[in-house]
Amino acid sequence: MRNETYDIVIIGSGAGGGTVAAALAPLCADGVRMAVLEWGAKLGPEDLTGRELEMARKLYVDGGAVLTRDGAITLAAGRAYGGSTVVYTGTSLPIPERVIERWSVPGLEWSDIDQRCRKYLAENNAHLLSEELINDNNRLFREGCERLGYRVAPFPINTHGCLGSGLCNLGCPNGAKRGTHVVQLPQAEAHGVEVITHCRVTSIDDRICRAVVTPPEHGEASRWEPGEYAVHARIVIVCAGALHTPALLLRSGLGSKLPALGRYLTLHPALILVGEHDRPIANFRGHPKSYWSDQFLDSHGFVLETCMYFPFTTAKNLIGFGEEHAELMRGFERLQMILVLANDPARAENRVTVDRDGHPVVDYTLTEGVLDALHASMKEAARIFFAAGARRIHAPAGVTFFIEARDEERLDELIPRSNVLPGRISITSAHIMGGCRMGREAATSVTDAWGRVHGFDGLFVADASLFPRCSEVNPYVTVMALADRVAERVRSDARELLSR
Repeated sequence: MRNETYDIVIIGSGAGGGTVAAALAPLCADGVRMAVLEWGAKLGPEDLTGRELEMARKLYVDGGAVLTRDGAITLAAGRAYGGSTVVYTGTSLPIPERVIERWSVPGLEWSDIDQRCRKYLAENNAHLLSEELINDNNRLFREGCERLGYRVAPFPINTHGCLGSGLCNLGCPNGAKRGTHVVQLPQAEAHGVEVITHCRVTSIDDRICRAVVTPPEHGEASRWEPGEYAVHARIVIVCAGALHTPALLLRSGLGSKLPALGRYLTLHPALILVGEHDRPIANFRGHPKSYWSDQFLDSHGFVLETCMYFPFTTAKNLIGFGEEHAELMRGFERLQMILVLANDPARAENRVTVDRDGHPVVDYTLTEGVLDALHASMKEAARIFFAAGARRIHAPAGVTFFIEARDEERLDELIPRSNVLPGRISITSAHIMGGCRMGREAATSVTDAWGRVHGFDGLFVADASLFPRCSEVNPYVTVMALADRVAERVRSDARELLSR
């Protein structure tokens, strides 16, 4: 067992950890020693091959296929220097005021969060894409929505010098995406923060982080030799994501004092829907996600977004096997895609626990309201596909594998609510939120409004696990805003905490 000592240890390097590291990095000039412990690898351009299965293994936890306990939902979480900011598409939306009001966290004001969101939107160069980077897949979504009279808006995207490779979810090979691996982590390291990759923290005990460093299978080698470590710190900030932060704190024995730990998980349950056109639609040139619609957010509880996924991911999200499945995949270049994100309620029974080996286990039950939203979304997406000129679509709950354009008027009959069942339709989620929710009391929450864990001086959380309820929009910028608040509180308390 090797021993290392720091003043501040940050666990995780994504939107939360990278932001905290950059915000606290100036303390290094005063002699504060700081380290970021990251489970994943730091990849170079030569590692970013664009091969779907290879990059999934390099950049995602369990290759992007973490399953809920019942196997009904597939969860995707990034694992790399930069966390999930390496593998998401760069969509950057500030959180709506109504969401912060619904969270009802004492001491958390929307005006403060919005100001911090705007700061990171500017720092990460979030902007609307030029028309030449908007591919047919995105144009067709926009045109379909406009023909139906549905609201549709462009996404601000955090890129600089995008060449339209379409590989955002597999790591940008051109370094254009402005994730924490490109912006905040290099800033932090320039000030003296050490980033230790291939380093998995297994538990925290009285501000001692137990960690294991493994030999690299890919990417740069770790700054530390492989082996077991006891990392001593006066301040620990956990930013391992809404799947692994609750699991780490549970493994560390905090569950007995924090009954809400791991609970109130929300996921944005998602569907990947496809429509087939008569012609190739250049779906892999340009940015994969340029438009979204909140037309049905208030009425049905879901949003629609453009998306373009790769062959394996697409194939596993289709329902059925055999010739029809193969036929659709053979026409892959003609596919238009729409992503559905349903807004789920925060329920105590939806939670992260750990198994006997300490691995996270997700228990999640889809409510009837969420299933209703997914049902409605399939029909509305089908209407958009047909309005955009698709000749046929595949609906996961359809009574037939294909629904032809001529049968558009029969969508209620051909996509019955009775077929919308967990395990029958393929549901996924990349937006994992909650599990260390903010609030006033330890009985119903895990941290205060500034991310400080109830009853544990010097222990903070700064990632999407802080969310008391779902965010309605992509949580990336909101995580950065909350992490910025956590860093502010750490700075204000640093003198007292570091003197102990």
